[in-house]
Amino acid sequence: MIIGAGFAGLYMLHSLREQGLTARVYDTADNVGGVWYWNRYPGAHCDSEAVYYGFTFSEELYKGWTWSKRYAPQPEILDYLNYVADTLDLRKDIKFNTRVNTAEFDEEKNIWRIETSNGSVVTAKYFISGVGCLSSSNVPNIKGLNDFKGEWYHTGRWPHTKVDFTGKRVGVIGTGSSGMQLIPEVAKTADHLTVFQRTPQYTTPAGNRPLDKEYIDELKANVQQLRKDMLSSPTGQPFKRAPLSVLDDTPEAQDKKFEEAWEKGLPFFPLYNDILTNEKSNEIVAEFVRKKIGEVVKDQETARKLMPNYYFGTKRPVRDSYYYETFNRENVSLVDVKYEEPIQEITENGVRTKKGEYELDMIIFATGYDAMTGSLIKFDLIGKDGITLKEKWENGASVSTYLGIAHAGFPNFFTITGPESPSVITNVPTAIEQHVEWISNCIQYMEDNEIDAIEADSEAEKGWSAHCREMAESTLYVKTESWYTGANIEGKPRGFLIYVGGLNNYKKICDEVAENSYKGFSIKTSTKTIV
Repeated sequence: MIIGAGFAGLYMLHSLREQGLTARVYDTADNVGGVWYWNRYPGAHCDSEAVYYGFTFSEELYKGWTWSKRYAPQPEILDYLNYVADTLDLRKDIKFNTRVNTAEFDEEKNIWRIETSNGSVVTAKYFISGVGCLSSSNVPNIKGLNDFKGEWYHTGRWPHTKVDFTGKRVGVIGTGSSGMQLIPEVAKTADHLTVFQRTPQYTTPAGNRPLDKEYIDELKANVQQLRKDMLSSPTGQPFKRAPLSVLDDTPEAQDKKFEEAWEKGLPFFPLYNDILTNEKSNEIVAEFVRKKIGEVVKDQETARKLMPNYYFGTKRPVRDSYYYETFNRENVSLVDVKYEEPIQEITENGVRTKKGEYELDMIIFATGYDAMTGSLIKFDLIGKDGITLKEKWENGASVSTYLGIAHAGFPNFFTITGPESPSVITNVPTAIEQHVEWISNCIQYMEDNEIDAIEADSEAEKGWSAHCREMAESTLYVKTESWYTGANIEGKPRGFLIYVGGLNNYKKICDEVAENSYKGFSIKTSTKTIV
């Protein structure tokens, strides 16, 4: 039993079927796609390069698809996932329009009993979450939303029909990655766009462009090497980080590298090895981007509001297409709601801040998700002794996992790219492949050895969580409030729930656990329990 028909659920289903097991996927949508099914807002793109943002486990699958652009737009990614489902004949084992309401582990029979929204009860030996870290949309609790007479939308639950901005006064609340992709598109046709910004963001140009056929053909001819390079890299992409500090270069050499990256749409992180660990190095990069904002944005007061003052890269890095340039348009204005004009309420006619009311025909919430844990605790997941995962994690205050995959008290339950795995700071499809293959091998080991249940040991779980915290605290990530830490959700406990040691090192750790007869797990057969 698998939840979610996105990248994770599709590959998990295929992998288990290849092992000769019966498996079924449940998804609330009416088609495959996961987050890419729901995120249909104008301008939605992936921020990993398209040629790496797909499956490499199958040469046939990789060679049978050709991306059109360097960074794929949402419709193309959704088409790709439909191509995967059709090529692998997966739809026959997917139940759409179905939500999991409750999943409870039966300790006597060692099975999961799952109740769904259509009233059915399903039993399964293995229960696997493929819902990912970004599937629980967050609409902020702002007074008066129900009184608003205009249209309102959330980027994470965008309508399947066209939303027309033409001639309308539109307000966008939120300037994370979805807001920064959406805002330039809305500005093209809206009568006026008001951007309500809580925290300014660092972004660098994507340099999106059509892909050369020769480049694609070369990748397809060497897909096995590409897969190897991706799985053995920290980021799940075949980029190598230069072995030097920002401080090792002269200011002139730093500027030359940054300028070239900016002009060509290249990522900054491979240029140096300490951007996310050294405060002085980080500030040099941050100041370069702030300087660029001042050069691009003509109105210097607006430019000032757009300049971040936290560590570069410690919120999700964004690759944009003309985001800063959009604020040079006469029909776009920026409102600082953190310091200058906090939002007080939504009225019948728009948004009222501390300084006055902005009349709007449409409000768009680009306020992201209850990330990392939200999708796992929004239904009743009940383990041993009747304890729910939400209770175990004390509603997010004390999250702990083993490898980000398994959970003490929840036998035979696995999470793909769950909290305390590399997840969202890697190329997610590569991380998904590593997770799915590890889980598949674990299940095969259980089947081969007639094992009834496998469960993370609580001490191993504590050790892994401590290791994750120690790794995170060696970086600048923990010094910035972001959705990585839960800061975008009012009242949510703060915690950095991502393994930052790199996908390559994480894979080695997971492989060693498996090679040592699943060290850190309790294994139960019909006759005995092995720790």
